[in-house]
Amino acid sequence: MITTRILLAVCGGIAAYKSAELVRLLRKKNCQVRVIMTTAAQQFVTPLTFQALSGNPVHTELFDAEQEQAMGHIHLARWADLLLIAPASANTLAKMAHGLADDLLSTLYLAAECPVFVAPAMNQAMWNKTVTQDNLARLQQHGVKVIGPACGDQACGEQGFGRMLEPAQICEQILGANKLALQGIKILISAGPTREPLDPVRYITNRSSGKMGYALAEAAVAAGAEVTLISGPVNLPSPMSVNLLKVETAQQMFDAVISQADNFAIYIGAAAVADYRPAEIQNHKIKKQHDDGVIALEKNPDIIATVASLPNKPFVVGFAAETDDLENYATTKLRSKNLDMIAANWVGQTEGGFDSDRNALQVYWSGGSQHLAMTDKKQLAQQLLSLIIERMHEKNPAQTA
Repeated sequence: MITTRILLAVCGGIAAYKSAELVRLLRKKNCQVRVIMTTAAQQFVTPLTFQALSGNPVHTELFDAEQEQAMGHIHLARWADLLLIAPASANTLAKMAHGLADDLLSTLYLAAECPVFVAPAMNQAMWNKTVTQDNLARLQQHGVKVIGPACGDQACGEQGFGRMLEPAQICEQILGANKLALQGIKILISAGPTREPLDPVRYITNRSSGKMGYALAEAAVAAGAEVTLISGPVNLPSPMSVNLLKVETAQQMFDAVISQADNFAIYIGAAAVADYRPAEIQNHKIKKQHDDGVIALEKNPDIIATVASLPNKPFVVGFAAETDDLENYATTKLRSKNLDMIAANWVGQTEGGFDSDRNALQVYWSGGSQHLAMTDKKQLAQQLLSLIIERMHEKNPAQTA
């Protein structure tokens, strides 16, 4: 069921003007909208504007004498099906992340039991600050969904990430969440690199950080899925509400995935699995003896192809990281391994990709493709998951009904 009662919180910032259009669009979608405003927000747009657009009084104070027992924040929190904070300032995100409650919005967030979405808007330097990213990561661990921001020109004259998404995009994401509901759907995701030991000291690995796979796990949980995440060695916090299985080698990942893949509706192979492993693992550290050395390698089992060949295979999504001829390599892999979809990205030439917080994807399936532009991997994960559900539904409507 599409959410109909939306509590919109507006923080201070030039992007507050976009929130007026957001209210109009939400009302057009037959949503009931109530608005709260911080003191700073009122310096950019007046409460009267939002009252006229929403058809409801605007709330600005923590202690509302007109509310029963002067607990307006509790009544608002219980009324809402969804809390949307747009724009969400760096200050508000920081207060939310640390549980402060010194105004109506921060107190309401703590009292809210409904889904919470934030659409950040701030200067690019503020957005890129480590402490801001830490605050966002903490909020996401608590179940807050982050929408945006976009990259582009900013009111201060600078350019970069920090622009609030356009109202139509925000509207589509919060109202589209239920269209993509994965309640009861079981998703298996593999993420991160593998390590193939040479000796007790050294191993063969790659640059994968696991960020894309972990972002997909978080997005799937947010959409209601039951998620099992099989992860290689990464330096990332465990996603909330995910069954996390840690492995190290490609063989261990193969065994973990294949042993349970046919119990899942969707398998997303986002891991960067080593194609080869040493044919022999030395029991002692290999010493430097000659100018040249040879290490014999043998192939690792192909996890994604094996899953795609199962009699009761799930909907299989592969990944391809390429340095050249991306479309040809990706579409060949799609066909040869019998995948339902493949998400391909450039590495080694452009921003994004391995060990980055951002990426862009070119997604292919039989008879179609779609480009997902460069953005934060958490945002990209939501977009890719949306596309996966669309394709899965077209292939088997009953499975996502």
